[in-house]
Amino acid sequence: MNHNHFLSGAVVALALAAPGAQAATWSATSAATSSCSAANLFATWTYGSYGFNNDVWSPCGGTAAGAQTIWANSNVDWGVWSDQPNTGGIKSYPHITYTVNRAIGSMTKLSVPIAATTPSGGAWESTFDIWADSNADEIMLWLNYTGTAAGCGNVKPISYNWTSAGCAIPVYSNVTVGGGTWNVYRGTNGSNMVFSFLRTSKTNNTTVDVLAILNYLKNLSWIGNVTVGDLQYGFEITSSSGGMNFASKNFAVTVQ
Repeated sequence: MNHNHFLSGAVVALALAAPGAQAATWSATSAATSSCSAANLFATWTYGSYGFNNDVWSPCGGTAAGAQTIWANSNVDWGVWSDQPNTGGIKSYPHITYTVNRAIGSMTKLSVPIAATTPSGGAWESTFDIWADSNADEIMLWLNYTGTAAGCGNVKPISYNWTSAGCAIPVYSNVTVGGGTWNVYRGTNGSNMVFSFLRTSKTNNTTVDVLAILNYLKNLSWIGNVTVGDLQYGFEITSSSGGMNFASKNFAVTVQ
């Protein structure tokens, strides 16, 4: 959510894949640590127009993280093995990035297909993280996740409003837009606005019309005709104790 997605300069090292991770063109491993300066927390790799980031950001916020290995062959073949402790708070957001750098009104198409593999346990979201208006606006599109679309469970969206039971309250429910039906949440993480769309029917395989979702937000006047910066997709992991595998195929951005 506030992923320190902008952090860079971490030493990138080819590493032996952790158990379960695939041999790949590029991989990097970060060890279990509480130190923000530990090696490979933000290991990066570039493939054409796409970038990858291990993005183990929780040690920089004071929460210990477990070991994690990100691997990639291309934008349509990458993944992560992660062993995050069963403690509160998001530990990492291993992801792929494509920089759009276009105003919403200047585009006629912005779409992305997704084909993911996710584990049955743990606490996590398979999610887009879209940054706009010089990172003042963050749009999250949860496609698959271990909580509930109603804002309950072991992962919850950022929200201004909560029930007495501790569940996030959607501003709008069952909104059909962008190739899916979503519950829509609004809040702030203290650094930027966060608009979260939780797909009511969880999926690992779909195509998302990102532009339609941006125009929906624009029509609500929640955002203006802002410039879209980084369009990211990955796995926001709170816990994956014992080591779990996540993978992504087919991720290819079409922008017109």
